[in-house]
Amino acid sequence: MLEPHGTGAEVRRLSFSSLAPVMSARLLLIDDDTRLTGMVGDYLRSAGFEVSAAGSLAQAREALAQGRFELIVLDLMLPDGDGLDFCRWLRGDPRWRHQPVLMLSARGEPMDRILGLELGADDYLSKPFEPRELQARVKALLRRLEPKLDGDEVLRFGRLDIDLAARVARLDGRICDLTSHQFDLLVVLAQSPGRVLSRDQIMDALKGHPLEAFDRSIDVHISRIRAVIEDDPKNPRRVLTVRGAGYVFARKQDADADAA
Repeated sequence: MLEPHGTGAEVRRLSFSSLAPVMSARLLLIDDDTRLTGMVGDYLRSAGFEVSAAGSLAQAREALAQGRFELIVLDLMLPDGDGLDFCRWLRGDPRWRHQPVLMLSARGEPMDRILGLELGADDYLSKPFEPRELQARVKALLRRLEPKLDGDEVLRFGRLDIDLAARVARLDGRICDLTSHQFDLLVVLAQSPGRVLSRDQIMDALKGHPLEAFDRSIDVHISRIRAVIEDDPKNPRRVLTVRGAGYVFARKQDADADAA
């Protein structure tokens, strides 16, 4: 369990060996406790996240001005201000109005939690906390960023639309020439953007299809999918290979990737 600084409590040594990278999302950790941010940062990086740390609100604003983050983990008490005021500032700025925020605080009174949530925090975690609970809450908030089905059951990724009802993929409005098996494989990947899927996981998700349709030919199907959905199949930006692990459908594509 991680304790807030100043308590004199020991910080339990964390084991990273059992953590498998499941996603790559950028997190901004705002806390002036360098021991805690070091431990938490290492833990979350070992779980597959990219983590930047800021020890003050001034550093946090500078980090936001220089890059984009999928989630902010915000301490309530900081040397140059209050996390509640910072959250209020975020919600009042159009650039970060919808920025997911997980608030941390050693002040665990119900009124503190209520106030934090009323000011726009998406979740609130009291110190001390278990690192695994923090990781679980971070993942839960990030799931809100996953592409959602619209009324026509379409997954949208920039210029690429995947129409589940019509069972077609369109790039710039033009139908992509995919077989039924290839379309299903694309859907499996696209429904878990940012997550590395092994060949076994892909096979498991495709239960009900003849095994010979995929098995060792998954790589061939991926190549054919890339040939119709990528601008440059030799340098893919949508379906990426993770050596020794499997495949991942990119969370950021097209203009988003350039801005990332």
